[in-house]
Amino acid sequence: MSSVWVIARRELASFFDSLIAYILLVLFLGFSGFFTWLYGSDIFLVGQASLQEFFSVAFWTLFFFIPAITMRLLAEERKTGTIELLLTKAITDTQVVAGKFLAALLLIAIALLFTLPYPLTLAALGHPDYGQIFCGYAGLLLMSAAYISIGLYASSLTANQIVAFLVALFISLFFHLIFGVLSNQFSGGTGQFVDYLSLSSHFESMARGVIDTTDLVYFLSIVLAGLLLAQLQLFKRNLD
Repeated sequence: MSSVWVIARRELASFFDSLIAYILLVLFLGFSGFFTWLYGSDIFLVGQASLQEFFSVAFWTLFFFIPAITMRLLAEERKTGTIELLLTKAITDTQVVAGKFLAALLLIAIALLFTLPYPLTLAALGHPDYGQIFCGYAGLLLMSAAYISIGLYASSLTANQIVAFLVALFISLFFHLIFGVLSNQFSGGTGQFVDYLSLSSHFESMARGVIDTTDLVYFLSIVLAGLLLAQLQLFKRNLD
């Protein structure tokens, strides 16, 4: 576990050293703040103490931001050749993947922490549903974890960061949008199965304040699958 934390700290520090973290925080807070408080159906115009608009904006913002964060995690290591150096140390493939996953998730958690003034402001303005707010934030973290694992897998496939970004975005698009659209084209068990694959249906359920075991299993399954596939790619590279 100490090796995982060492890798996570190293990666998290590299995010801030390369300005990636600062750009993410500024853009994320800018987009979420503008659309939540100033534009369209903002809280003041609606007159409801709810962060539903924020969760909707963050749902799309993180969808684009996460592939940009994860594209370099393994691709850059492969391009510079440092992945071989890293794996020759007393560190397993599992620890490398887990450490990089943890670093990206911590960066997203930091970004979400900076939005805590939003619920605090709501508390001063009215009587928000704190359970719904908690579930919404939990949904954002679980969604982020799922997309980070997909991004890690994409980053393990190539040494080109742009290709890793596009592959992660393409795979994530199916879960984010396409499965939801396809579910309307089918009926019966097939429609239900395709709808289950849609990440948006699970996130929307949590954003409304409902945490179901089915949703937790869904998100954790994607995380586990993405991390195992990324680890498999590292293992295959070791055999080459």
